[in-house]
Amino acid sequence: MKELNNTKIIAIDHGYGNIKTANTVTPTGITAYETEPIFSGSILEYNGMYYRVGEGHKEFIADKAMDEDYYLLTLMAVARELNICGIRTANVHLAAGLPLTWIRKQREEFRNYLLRNPDVEYRFNGKEYHIHFVGCSLYPQGYPAIVSRLGDFKGTNLLADIGNGTMNILYINNKKAVESRCWTEKFGVNQCMIAARNAILDSFGVKIEDATVEQVLRFGTADIGKPYLDCITAVARAYVSDIFATLRRYEYNPDLMRLYIVGGGGCLVRNFGSYDKARITIVDDICATAKGYEYLAYASLRRKEQP
Repeated sequence: MKELNNTKIIAIDHGYGNIKTANTVTPTGITAYETEPIFSGSILEYNGMYYRVGEGHKEFIADKAMDEDYYLLTLMAVARELNICGIRTANVHLAAGLPLTWIRKQREEFRNYLLRNPDVEYRFNGKEYHIHFVGCSLYPQGYPAIVSRLGDFKGTNLLADIGNGTMNILYINNKKAVESRCWTEKFGVNQCMIAARNAILDSFGVKIEDATVEQVLRFGTADIGKPYLDCITAVARAYVSDIFATLRRYEYNPDLMRLYIVGGGGCLVRNFGSYDKARITIVDDICATAKGYEYLAYASLRRKEQP
């Protein structure tokens, strides 16, 4: 979180799997209750309702402003970021993003969605927050995650931002993003998750928890029997092969360009893929995109103040 003229700049990466700020990560699931939940932890209180945040994942929707969930998750993310510094009242400028090829059409709608209420009062984990939203900067997903290392992007480079719901692909030539060569594919990690669950059901006739599959995908292993682990591993390897097949459709050639992978899909490539580490860089920081949003918004706001 950065500050400029008594305004907190809070960046939020609204993923389908996780909501990330510069310093926090929270699973995107949200469940509403009319009365206070039995168990404490990650409870948002807003407009007379209770919301448990962090269980499960958000279902994929092409338009993030279609329902209330991402607005409520934004309030939660703001609270978590402010809580790190013990702040309860603040002027906040949001920095967020949308998939590469969707941002042109959805930018203003999503900005209005996030700023619908200039002044908001709510509670999160029993603490009261009083927020005044003063603005919102929106950026294309993926690119901000590598903006701090653009000095490395000499020649032709391909950026693949593999999230839970989408994969964003962008060419960067000599440190400059090529807007005419960017694409968004509905090919996120959640598709691998679904395929792994179905493979376990088909092969063994049992249902496996998402949390168990997620652990295998993130770390390459889990405390489960070898036949189940082998089954999930086979699905993950096939998914990683499909990632590279998709990239080749967009003219990816490892001999002619370097590949940078950001987002949750990077751990799958690392755990289950075969690749040249000298030509492919995996950005492990899951908060890298949010940090990039924050960096770009701060720089932009500072430039506007200069005469």
